Amino acid sequence: MSPPSTDLLQGTLDLLVLRTLALEPMHGWGIALRIQQLSREVLQVGQGSLYPALHRLEYKGWIRADWGTSDNNRRARFYSLTRAGRKQLDAELATWDRLSTAIGLVLRRNPTEASGEASS
Repeated sequence: MSPPSTDLLQGTLDLLVLRTLALEPMHGWGIALRIQQLSREVLQVGQGSLYPALHRLEYKGWIRADWGTSDNNRRARFYSLTRAGRKQLDAELATWDRLSTAIGLVLRRNPTEASGEASS
């Protein structure tokens, strides 16, 4: 039996795409594959989610698309991070760190761990 699907929080896909493109420019299929690989197969981004996200990020000026040739000699749009996109990535990473720390505090098994009190 395959593991259950992992739905992404709203806005998380944009962050994952920006972070992936910070490594190097790539085409849509490559972005989806890289996210899947880096997440150890937990996150799988479908085309129905990925391409609207790419268009949205391009519209906002955070990524740019240029035509190129893929590894299998097919014409493809390669996406890259813009200067504004790098700035946005930094801001979103800071927000993610703050949010994930706060969620971690709420989800701790022992509620006194969050307040710094020792458990008895």
